Amino acid sequence: MLKNISQLVQEIRSSIRCITVQEAHNEIALNGRGVLIDVREVTEVSNRPTQRSINIPRGVLEMKAAMQFPSADEIIYVHCASGVRATLAAEQLLRLGYRHVSIITCDIDAVCDCQASETN
Repeated sequence: MLKNISQLVQEIRSSIRCITVQEAHNEIALNGRGVLIDVREVTEVSNRPTQRSINIPRGVLEMKAAMQFPSADEIIYVHCASGVRATLAAEQLLRLGYRHVSIITCDIDAVCDCQASETN
């Protein structure tokens, strides 16, 4: 039986840590380390940029992650526009061997709003 995207996302999220963007920012501040990866496409980022995220589009994540983050112990928080691509990306990062991957389940408005409030 084929799964629809909603079923697939729900299945993946049951096995990967899901948090809000505020929780991610708090952990980064507390630990002094961690990276936010925005897996949206470049045009999406141009239209609605985020301030503290590194953009690596979902389509090239597997090819670029190891170059930018050579340690399996990198603390990674993944977000996108709605949380769907972030979920798929987080699953792939874990399959690549990264040990500390979390999905930011907020939509992009919440990500941008949180980042804007922290800079004020």
